[in-house]
Amino acid sequence: MLETTRPELLGNIGMVASTHWIASSVGMSILDRGGNAADAAVASGFVLQVLEPHLNGPGGEVPIIVWSEENQKPEVINGQGVAPALAEPKKLNDLGLDIMPGTGLLPTVVPGAFDAWLSLLQRHGTMSVSEVLEPVIHYAGTGHPVLKRVSAALGTMQELFTTEWPSSADTWLPQGKVPGAGSLMKNPVLAATYQRIAEEAESAGRDRDAQIEAARLAWYEGFVAEAIDHFCTTQEVLDTSGRRHAGLLRADDLAQWRASVEEPLSLDYGNYTVCKTGPWGQGPVMLQQLALLEDFDLGSLQPGSADWVHLIVECGKLAFADREAWYGDPRFTDVPVEDLLSPEYTEKRRSLIGENASQELLPGSPGGRTPRLPKCPDASQVSLPAGIGEPTVAKTGETRGDTCHVDVVDRNGMMISATPSGGWFQASPTIPGLGFPLSTRGQMFWLEEGLPNSLRPGACPRTTLTPSLALRDGRPWMAFGSPGGDSQDQWQLQFFLNVVHGQMNLQEAIDAPAFHSTHVPSSFYPRESFPAQIMIEDRFSQDVLDDLRRRGHELVVGDGWSEGRLSAVAREKDFFRAAANPRGSQGYAVGR
Repeated sequence: MLETTRPELLGNIGMVASTHWIASSVGMSILDRGGNAADAAVASGFVLQVLEPHLNGPGGEVPIIVWSEENQKPEVINGQGVAPALAEPKKLNDLGLDIMPGTGLLPTVVPGAFDAWLSLLQRHGTMSVSEVLEPVIHYAGTGHPVLKRVSAALGTMQELFTTEWPSSADTWLPQGKVPGAGSLMKNPVLAATYQRIAEEAESAGRDRDAQIEAARLAWYEGFVAEAIDHFCTTQEVLDTSGRRHAGLLRADDLAQWRASVEEPLSLDYGNYTVCKTGPWGQGPVMLQQLALLEDFDLGSLQPGSADWVHLIVECGKLAFADREAWYGDPRFTDVPVEDLLSPEYTEKRRSLIGENASQELLPGSPGGRTPRLPKCPDASQVSLPAGIGEPTVAKTGETRGDTCHVDVVDRNGMMISATPSGGWFQASPTIPGLGFPLSTRGQMFWLEEGLPNSLRPGACPRTTLTPSLALRDGRPWMAFGSPGGDSQDQWQLQFFLNVVHGQMNLQEAIDAPAFHSTHVPSSFYPRESFPAQIMIEDRFSQDVLDDLRRRGHELVVGDGWSEGRLSAVAREKDFFRAAANPRGSQGYAVGR
């Protein structure tokens, strides 16, 4: 047994694991009050918007995977908002842009998280809108302790907020100062927004469905949509292009959108079945990686060995290259998922893996199709403005905007994995009267036309958000996930393999030394890539690091606890289990 930073939790009532201890506690309090996993996940998800405003917000998005004991199957709730009707590539080109800005109002999309959470509540929950909003109203209105990373992020944004985004300064810089770590932070405007939503829901009468629909209408066709429309049409704000632009998002875009519910994509790996989102997200890359790895005898390898790292990285390069060439919103582009996951295609791709690190970006030709890659800008020397992107750690070591995660399992066996993100305060100015900024997920679109992930009105940007649900022998077994942009399906894969092949418990698998490749172009502005580079923790042995370098991998050795922010819950024989990431001293699991 590996020495761990904290115990793996066991219990038989319920478990909640997330990227913030308060959110986990809120979720468990919902379970203790008689709520189920859906109620707990929704309450935790809303609270995360207040606790980690540098990582997600009400204007962001969330994909959710649910196992329902009642339905006996998993489902995906797609809470990724879409591009505005006005978002045409030519319009951006006419502004002199060949790449979507990473901040401001131009890359904003429909805020999808709100309806996704409401859809989860309506389809699987038991509580009212007011009950699940009560915790977020409390913490926004009465305050919560400022995280060290929130204070640091606000320090980097202070000048921009003060000089260019005054509504953000009003919200996040009380008395014009950066709040210190551990101080009390409030967002009374956001508290009032959610209080008004709760009141409008209650005004619809006692029927829970009617209350949920009233809350939806208030957000997507009422006062929230009106405030967003007014801000996007009347304000021009500075973004990463170095110029000021107004937004393209309008009230009609919100009114015409709702979260969709769909079947997950899945892959059998031994006696396990891993469920992910569709190719509008990057989730299928984990399935492709598992398919490539299945014929290698990972059970004979020591987790953390040079052979282990090399195989995982090289399989990842091939899967992520296919993501670049083929993934996009399947309503607008033909994504050959069946071919990409077929044994015949996988075998051809597997033959490309050699003893040395690949230096190339090599998408395949599923079904005989010809791959087409976007024209990536030379961004290796770009000085990145504050607030852009999503990777947890950039090449230079600075943190950027990121993501949250929450997993829940309840006594009846409902299991949920959700990855909320977007709408963080670094990326877009706060909307006066609402208390939150919009998501800039549109930066993931290409302005080059004819690509699977080209900008199209009404299309989902190909998100990196990728929750996971795994079955074992056909029964729900584990819900897990991690923030981290392009790294999410790298860290989650390592965690899964640590449990399955390394025989580790959940906490051991999370605590184990980790790594991620930056070989494939980033999904975020300015789309930089670093061929053959691996970001790797210094807890790997020197022999392993030397062996990897000998094979041609370019290593950037970081702090021993710098990779990943995983959390997980599981059903294991007579117990539920849970674990959360110690990195950053923030994530926590609770249960009993």
